[in-house]
Amino acid sequence: MPPAFLKALGRREPPPSIAVEGWEFVLERVFKNDFFAVTCLYAGDAGRVVLKLNRQAPMFGLPLSWIGRWLAAREARIFRHVQGIDGVPRFLGCYGPTGILHEFIPGHAMRRGERVGDDFHPRLRSAIDAMHDRGVAYVDLEKCENVVVGDDGRPYLVDFQISWHWPRRWGGDGWPLRTIRRRLQAGDRYHLVKLQRRTRPDQLTPEQRQASYRRPWYVCLHNGVTRPAKLFRRRLLDRLDPGRCDGERGRVHWNSD
Repeated sequence: MPPAFLKALGRREPPPSIAVEGWEFVLERVFKNDFFAVTCLYAGDAGRVVLKLNRQAPMFGLPLSWIGRWLAAREARIFRHVQGIDGVPRFLGCYGPTGILHEFIPGHAMRRGERVGDDFHPRLRSAIDAMHDRGVAYVDLEKCENVVVGDDGRPYLVDFQISWHWPRRWGGDGWPLRTIRRRLQAGDRYHLVKLQRRTRPDQLTPEQRQASYRRPWYVCLHNGVTRPAKLFRRRLLDRLDPGRCDGERGRVHWNSD
């Protein structure tokens, strides 16, 4: 088991039950429990919902709940902004100062090499294009498991923690924020083709497949900036939690079983 300070709630557990829109839901399972957030599935007579509680626990005496409040407010704002786009679950509101709620999508995390339906990638691209039209960059398409394959065979995007959206009233259409957004959106399009190569390469032309292996400079720049920090974090956490499982720390893969 990882140390308590590596968990978003510390030694506390997620609430055993919650009330949403007048309905009661009981904790069914935990999808992911890491430093920044714990994501849980709750079930009740009205169906199932997902609760994501962002960081609340202090670390070494330092209060960190402000991070959780900021992350929740930011993700809630983006979630509301992309409502109505096919492939985005219904946002159900905030839960306390650090929680957000959305409807549960029955399905599983997309696997590398999985053969998805013929219309899966066109639908996924349409969802990303719609987000781009609203000034959002999804940013989190690098790994297959960040896309949910619904039991209906459609793609769904359920996590907007690191997505980019800077409202126009805050200068989002001015330089340099507009340039940053466009580069991140271009990264989305590159990763869309890479995901398609990994799951439906037959839908790509030889030229598209070849291009998907060539990382654009802005993707290389992003990786160059973030990779050292990721490696340092991983090595530090390996020392603190040597018994961790393979794969992303704290993750329990999304599926509806």
